[in-house]
Amino acid sequence: MSELSQLSTALYQILVIGIGATLVMDVWAIVLKRLFNIPSLDYALVGRWLGHMPKGTFAHQSIFNAAPARFEKAIGWFSHYLIGVLFAGGLVAVVGSEWLTAPTLFPALLFGVATVIFPFFLMQPCLGLGIAASRTPKPMNARSKSLLTHAVFGLGMYLTAVIIL
Repeated sequence: MSELSQLSTALYQILVIGIGATLVMDVWAIVLKRLFNIPSLDYALVGRWLGHMPKGTFAHQSIFNAAPARFEKAIGWFSHYLIGVLFAGGLVAVVGSEWLTAPTLFPALLFGVATVIFPFFLMQPCLGLGIAASRTPKPMNARSKSLLTHAVFGLGMYLTAVIIL
């Protein structure tokens, strides 16, 4: 197989793994909501946050009180899946492309959990929720849910990689 062909195959696998893992995470959120009445993040709020960035607003006192952005729901959901693909690419960049041909659980799970640094230290503070959800009514519940959700994302990367082999 040529180098270009190998690269395009790897990029395709990363795309599918990122989408698959994000889908697993979304199914997990549905299970939490239906069985335990635990709400999920409204990705329209992520779209609102991103939708305000071209206007120069990167952080909000409260994203809930910010003016809605045009197409915020579509922007939020597209970004959610794009981030999943980028995280899958990050996993492969860290552990090497060999993982794509022989995926193992531990690196995917560990990388998935490690990605929680992004919501803890970037997204949540910029949405007005504080570092690691410190300004939410129940910070430890929010942190635990984020950690578990990112672990499920890591499991999703592994499961998707195994399925597409």
